[in-house]
Amino acid sequence: MRVLLIGFGPFPGAPFNPSAALVKALARRRRPVLADIARTIHILATAYTAVDRDLPKLYAQKPDIILMFGLAARRRHVCIETRARNAVSVLFPDASGQRPQSALIKAGGPAALRSAARAAYLLGSFRGFSIPARTSRDAGRYLCNYAYWRALERARGGRPLIQFVHIPSVRLGPRRRRGGRRSLPLSRLAPAAEALLIALITASRR
Repeated sequence: MRVLLIGFGPFPGAPFNPSAALVKALARRRRPVLADIARTIHILATAYTAVDRDLPKLYAQKPDIILMFGLAARRRHVCIETRARNAVSVLFPDASGQRPQSALIKAGGPAALRSAARAAYLLGSFRGFSIPARTSRDAGRYLCNYAYWRALERARGGRPLIQFVHIPSVRLGPRRRRGGRRSLPLSRLAPAAEALLIALITASRR
């Protein structure tokens, strides 16, 4: 089975994007259940042209699962996104300084595309990790939502199985965020992300 793990690079307001560190950590996990799983990581530049350029090449690898992680720094939960909306912000530039010309990703397209993964089942994989998690119907209107939409529109019959997960601010070490607010340590998030990946693998084999 082939699994593609996708994170994102920095973008305006986020010079460090922990989603890239998370997918790298996830690719290094060595649980026996993952021994026969071919895991490939890809860090997307946070730019619309990068998504349009890279996704076709990634699909050409014929992955069975695409698991994408993106940063939503203002959220306090890990959010399992159930759908991508046919909407994009024309106000906020991407990392290359470009803004979309239209508020729609695809003119005449459906209002939303939904993941074939069972969100409630995936949410259960976070039990026991003491990490706040929930399902979400709103992946925003920035690059995360755009990449999720573009990935879902290429899927056929629920294959590959595609899931996008938003993560809150993550720290690599023990330091607190400015102002004393605790951010989620990567050392705690990586095992939970691994459990989510295993749940996706199990679902894909059914």
